[in-house]
Amino acid sequence: MYSMNLFLSMILTCLNVCAPSQTMLRLASLGGPASKTQEVSSSSAISSELRGMAAKGQLGNNLGSAGYREQIKRLYESATFVPLWIKGDEPTSQATYLIETLRASRLKGLNPGDYDAESLATKSRSLKGASAVAEASFDAALTQSTMRYISDLRIGRVNPKHLKFDIDVQSKQFDLPEFIAQQVVSAGNVQSVLDQIEPPYAGYRRIENTLKQYLDLAAKGDGAKVPGGTKTIAPGDTYAGTAQLAERLRLIGDLPQGGSFDSYSGALVEGVKHFQARHGLATDGKLDAGTLRELNTPLSARVQQIDDALERWRWMPTEFQQPPVLVNIPEFRLRAYSEDHQLALSMNVVVGKAAPTQTPVFTDDIRFIVFRPYWNVPPGILRRTVIPGIMKNSGYLARERFEVTDSSGKLVSPNDDLVAGLRSGKYFVRQKPGPTNALGLIKFMFPNTYSVYLHSTPSTELFSRSRRDFSSGCIRLEKPAELAAFLLRNQLDGQQPWTLALAQKAMDSGRDNRQVNLAVKIPVLILYVTAVAEEDGTVHFFDDIYGHDKRLNALLAKGRPYS
Repeated sequence: MYSMNLFLSMILTCLNVCAPSQTMLRLASLGGPASKTQEVSSSSAISSELRGMAAKGQLGNNLGSAGYREQIKRLYESATFVPLWIKGDEPTSQATYLIETLRASRLKGLNPGDYDAESLATKSRSLKGASAVAEASFDAALTQSTMRYISDLRIGRVNPKHLKFDIDVQSKQFDLPEFIAQQVVSAGNVQSVLDQIEPPYAGYRRIENTLKQYLDLAAKGDGAKVPGGTKTIAPGDTYAGTAQLAERLRLIGDLPQGGSFDSYSGALVEGVKHFQARHGLATDGKLDAGTLRELNTPLSARVQQIDDALERWRWMPTEFQQPPVLVNIPEFRLRAYSEDHQLALSMNVVVGKAAPTQTPVFTDDIRFIVFRPYWNVPPGILRRTVIPGIMKNSGYLARERFEVTDSSGKLVSPNDDLVAGLRSGKYFVRQKPGPTNALGLIKFMFPNTYSVYLHSTPSTELFSRSRRDFSSGCIRLEKPAELAAFLLRNQLDGQQPWTLALAQKAMDSGRDNRQVNLAVKIPVLILYVTAVAEEDGTVHFFDDIYGHDKRLNALLAKGRPYS
């Protein structure tokens, strides 16, 4: 028996190169291990079909995925066209898990239809006895869908540069053939592999975890519309819509279950204030037009905001030497994180006006801080404000504490050539350091093409507003000394460690235009997400002040390819 098995093995080695399928069938008829032989025979037949598909350029033709064709071909070439997801006429355990993951991709803010999820599930149940053509088609289709899903989780569906966001996602893209071959095909735990693909940010995980809750809420329907009135309804006013208001607040978690209300007062007002706080509104309890608009926003729109937030988080860089400083534009909020990625500092900010001076979305590194800085007036503001001011009033420059310089920084006295020189770019304008300086007493520099940076401001009253888009593009800070002390916490000022008191002193009475370089660059991410989940699980929604959500949704609505 041993000799016969050895003899059969030698025949297999010699003949499988030229005629593998026929060899397997003949050996099976001679009494070898039939099930194993049929498995190898089936695999060889599928391999043959996959080779043919590659030769004809048919790999990656489904779902408008021509962009994946070469990558799919390269993956199969590296595997000598052995099927990746089929073993013995059945899907591998990895294939089964992947298909269920694709079917559940809606919980990631994605569209299962983009991955042909239901079709793959149906085909996976029909592999037994299927033709080699059908099996090869299934294998290639699952490879393509897996590539697309991994790419979508890793860098998003839309290239942010198509929306004029200065974020490079391609630098963090995986080599998909290599990643799938080495990490996925034989993975003992597919989920652990997929987990490493997604953004590492706690903010991403928290908002992702809220998606199912809002999908379930949206599936139940919005309920009765909350009625308005001819005027703003204040606490204590007569209001006929208390039942509808209470129903809506309970539905979305701003009012405990139970009880009825005959007037607009008490717990109902507190529920409205809680709702207002979650939606970036003034928490005065008044049912004004803005509050009613947010109350009656369809839950499907909230789901879309969460989807958009997840998409934008996937655009963000994932590897840093230091935890980043995050600024979320529509939330008007900054957050800084410690070395162990815990929230260390947060504050209100003022961002660029919705038109025409929007704060751009981009990433960079904070490199240095300037205490008591000059404000070098940007060309746009120079044209729009300063030159007209000079032409109207000869005392304008002195009143605003402006100085005129040439290209070398040398001061220029007012002269007949002043306006012409400013228009031509021969002269420049800067504002002297001090408490009334437009930048306040400190700026945080991450040199960029937009001339945008973080800085303090003399207009501190704006931080109490619920909507805070008032700047010319730069980001004004509510607690600038705290941020300076945080960023410099591991550095010395001479022999002293930087503290909050020392940072405040440098701002109030230190040397003018003093630059302090950071020992380690700190990443700064300027984000735009209108759905945020806090550490305590509270979900906030904000206005799409720049229309970025609207443009992203229009692009996604067109279907594949999205960009």
